[in-house]
Amino acid sequence: MFFKTLASSLTLATALTAGSAFAASGAQEVTHQVQQIRNATVKITYGDTTFLIDPMLAEQGAYPGFEGTYRSELRNPLVGLPMSAEEVIEGTDAVIVTHTHLDHWDDAAQALLPKNIPLFAQNAADAELIRSQGFSDVRVLEGSAEFGGVQLHKTGGQHGSDTLYAVPELAQSLGEVMGVVFEAPGKKTTYVVGDSVWRDEVERALAQYNPQVVVLNTGAAEVTGFEGDPIIMGKEDTLRTYRAVPDATIIAVHMDAVNHMTLSRDELNDYVREEGIEDHVFAPADGEVVSF
Repeated sequence: MFFKTLASSLTLATALTAGSAFAASGAQEVTHQVQQIRNATVKITYGDTTFLIDPMLAEQGAYPGFEGTYRSELRNPLVGLPMSAEEVIEGTDAVIVTHTHLDHWDDAAQALLPKNIPLFAQNAADAELIRSQGFSDVRVLEGSAEFGGVQLHKTGGQHGSDTLYAVPELAQSLGEVMGVVFEAPGKKTTYVVGDSVWRDEVERALAQYNPQVVVLNTGAAEVTGFEGDPIIMGKEDTLRTYRAVPDATIIAVHMDAVNHMTLSRDELNDYVREEGIEDHVFAPADGEVVSF
């Protein structure tokens, strides 16, 4: 299955005005921003601390398509980075790897990131794997932790439906995933949901933390033989998220960059306009920044 492949192999752009967000200007220092890099790779600056989330830094076409998935004949990533990998890494204080599938933690990131950079993993198994790749400051995010004046809270989720997890080989391949909530005084609470479908764990996190910013993986990726049963969220889940936290800014990512995504930015934007929530949901282009 394709997830075995994932596990084994392992400018500042235009600022958007998003809901209560504001565009960066020379007169006002921006201390909270979310930059879409590519795929699920995002860069979050929160006060004086910058986190790089789920770095996939390879050049376009570096890897075969994920076996056993939608459009597996295509090579990944489907598109190049909007800047050099070195520019992506520049200024990063810590890395968060929500899980170690190739499209969230790839060979290029492993080669290019400083081996002593602080790095947060979801569990002991992922931490052990990342240490084996030469990284010396790997921390397991259990519950909550503090880094650089930012509180990090681990949240749960599931990388597919119960139907998929009832297939032992798929359950093993899909594995565990996490989300992360960021909190700091004077900053908008930000929830990076991660590679989860809509689940009780996600609803509980939305209710508990009432985030003002939600970064949502919305590409509706699919495994062959389970069409219509995606392994991450899609457009309807974007609407569910809006209804759960109607005052939040939702930043939709994880589209248009790897073969098994079935939902594009254009399709999501059309849906968002049809539902009348375009003032709350944004699908930034690669390299684009949302500032608060």
